Amino acid sequence: MADRADIAKRVERAEKFLQKGKPEAALEEYLSVLQEDRENDTVRQMAADLSISVGRGPEAVALLGELFERQVAVGDATRASLTYKKLARHSNPTTEQKIKFGQLLEGSNRKLALETYEAGLHELGAKGSKPQQMAVLKRIVALDASMPNFVRIGELAAELGDGRGAAAAFLRVAELTEQSGGAPATWYERAYQADGTNPKIALSYGRSLLVQGEAGAAIFVLTPLLSEGAPSNELRDVYAGALLAAGRFKDAEPHVMALFEQNPSRLPQVTQLIGDMIDAQMDRDAVGLARKLEQFQRRRGERRAFLATMQDLVSRHRSSADLLEFLVELYNSSNRETDYCQTLLRLFDLYHKTGNFAKAGECLDRAAEVDPYEPGHQRRLEQLKGNLDETQFSAIASRLAPTGGKKPTPETTETAEPSMGASALQDLMLQAEILVQYGMHAKAGERLQRIQELFPTEAEHNEELQRLYTAAGIAPPVAAKPVAPSAPPPPLSVVAVTPPSAPATAPATPQGPDLNQLTRVAEVSRQLYRQNDPSGVLSVVAKEVGSLWKLTRCIAATRKPGQAMSSFQEFHATGSRHAEEAEAADLVAVVDDLCRTGPMVWPNVASAAELQGAKAILTGLNVAALLALPMSDGEEHAGVLLLMQDTVRAWHENETFVVRTIAEQAGMALRNLGLRRLVSNLSVTDAKSGLLSRSSYLDVLFGEARRSQEESSSLTTVLMQFGESAALVKQFGQDAVEAMMQQIGRILAGHIRQNDFAFRYETATVALILGNTGEVNALQAVEKFRALLTGIHWPNQTQAVQFATGVAEAVIRPQFDPVDIVTEVINRVEQALDLALCDETAGVQVLGSTFAAAAAVA
Repeated sequence: MADRADIAKRVERAEKFLQKGKPEAALEEYLSVLQEDRENDTVRQMAADLSISVGRGPEAVALLGELFERQVAVGDATRASLTYKKLARHSNPTTEQKIKFGQLLEGSNRKLALETYEAGLHELGAKGSKPQQMAVLKRIVALDASMPNFVRIGELAAELGDGRGAAAAFLRVAELTEQSGGAPATWYERAYQADGTNPKIALSYGRSLLVQGEAGAAIFVLTPLLSEGAPSNELRDVYAGALLAAGRFKDAEPHVMALFEQNPSRLPQVTQLIGDMIDAQMDRDAVGLARKLEQFQRRRGERRAFLATMQDLVSRHRSSADLLEFLVELYNSSNRETDYCQTLLRLFDLYHKTGNFAKAGECLDRAAEVDPYEPGHQRRLEQLKGNLDETQFSAIASRLAPTGGKKPTPETTETAEPSMGASALQDLMLQAEILVQYGMHAKAGERLQRIQELFPTEAEHNEELQRLYTAAGIAPPVAAKPVAPSAPPPPLSVVAVTPPSAPATAPATPQGPDLNQLTRVAEVSRQLYRQNDPSGVLSVVAKEVGSLWKLTRCIAATRKPGQAMSSFQEFHATGSRHAEEAEAADLVAVVDDLCRTGPMVWPNVASAAELQGAKAILTGLNVAALLALPMSDGEEHAGVLLLMQDTVRAWHENETFVVRTIAEQAGMALRNLGLRRLVSNLSVTDAKSGLLSRSSYLDVLFGEARRSQEESSSLTTVLMQFGESAALVKQFGQDAVEAMMQQIGRILAGHIRQNDFAFRYETATVALILGNTGEVNALQAVEKFRALLTGIHWPNQTQAVQFATGVAEAVIRPQFDPVDIVTEVINRVEQALDLALCDETAGVQVLGSTFAAAAAVA
């Protein structure tokens, strides 16, 4: 160890040499001190400065280099920087010194640090020292993470055989390229080639391939990742997309469903897959997926939304018997009879077209069971004649009711009774029996009167029917005779009334509508009011008017004044092409403005100057004659009805009156649907139960009462109480009661028809408003709900949940004020519920319309 006292004396001696002007002697003294004391940086600094002053450069560089290294080692950045700059003035620092100096500058002078690193990197490249180059490049990338720097580090890593490092660098280049809007495919490919085992790189490369349309290659790249444990949602998403793009819909199904179950907002992807399966004729697979979706949506209480989704899906893809059968099943379990029948009839058309007459007959039979009065049933039955087993044909024929709305005359009694058959008789007897069971004897009497008219001799030998007469308090007829027919009412009064704008004289050669057209007006109106959405109304108008008037084409469209057409439905004769939506929109825009105030008739469109704007469209659709009528309800314009013929045609006055009546009925039906949707949208719905709030009850009931008055249809209210609120809360707790009512609400809301409303009336009470529903159908609906709730029970209870029900049909009379109708039916349904609660055996109580009518008159 150096003697500090001796070192101090020798340093003092060197200073004296300097004072005497002997720098060489002083330098030698300093160098000798350093030989004995290598840690003395002060002496080293003085020796380096003195070496510079006397021109001994190599010694100065060596001393400055040592001093720099030592200052860096102890972290003295300031002195080290000064030393490096002094060293750089007298020599070219070594590569290592440059790199160390760059490290010192990273925090204070980023630009100079990068320049220093680049100089060192260049020297390392000249030496071929690639590992040291990698270390410097990493320092450079840490300061400047630019795309070129990542490219350099990736390529150097590839040269060094570092596949993972190269892959990571190229991946970053791809990401930066993508962020800047460039094409990253090449870099994703290079990253994958460098390290194909990296899941992130493989996923990114697979996504890139999918974007380029190379679905097969994407599947090849992504498949190995699925065997490495539970795949991530991101991987499932890309892989499912590749499978879908490749048309491998069955393989994509589990991945699409797994993503949907975790995130229900992906519903459109599931429905699109079902549609793709249908279009690819994978009908069974499509229905299997639809069933899984229905089960999931039902558990979430969104079955009604699921039905709407399926309706839209069916309308946008090819007709599939399997999917329509599934839809029939859904509508049947949801008590949506109108949709149920319409779907069965679509199935009939499909089966008949494909020659499957047995299945077509089965569909017609099921549809006739629900609505034997559907006008088209006889025509469909004729289509099956000769193609169906005689037994099955006769069974279907026995269900169908007469379509003219006329009572059988004595001359036709013998043929009417066999045509009605046992099925119609049993239906009427069952209805009468239900009415008697609930004390509604007046209604039961109406059904028995109908039986007597249609089956005048049945009571003579049918003991069950005789007992039914007795139970209803009516003496059974001893020898029933055919009832003389009363004069049928006119089809529609508006047909016989001449509007103010109509000319007083008839055409020179009058040819009014035939009897079939007149009698069908009421039937068409009834169909219009049974529709659940505007497209259904438009479809009925277009098809019925087109077929009745034997048109080449008929278009019904909705359009608000000054706006574009919102929707349309079309009838076109065999051999005529379907009108494109753009064609229909342009034609409607021209004609709708012309007929806003009343019907417009163009027997020959070629000579109509006002139709010049639509001349090309009319020519393309092969239209020679046109009749346009507004669909409106009073002053509220809803759309337009266009009747088109491919030959010149003179539209007669009476024809115009009849079609105008149908157009007005369609306008009323569209307005009522709009009001109903508005009320439903404005009403507050509980997200957990799907039930509307009590605050909306009166508004909705009032609106439905007014609608029923306008349509001359029935309206029934139902109250279902699942127990006394306070007792339930005390027994099971508030949370359990609330959870139970939410579950019940989801079931009820998911199974009522689209035109019905369900409300949370009280803590343990649900209210239903059933439009177009009489007491008998309401009772059937209650029984269906009871069956749906058989699997629901209170906590720690094995018995199915029980409920008391009050039912009341509103007294709909044109002369009654809607406020009085609503007030009276609310009071009556609550009284019915009170009676049901008192009568523990019945469970359901009805206060019939006879009592209600008396109350209203009083």
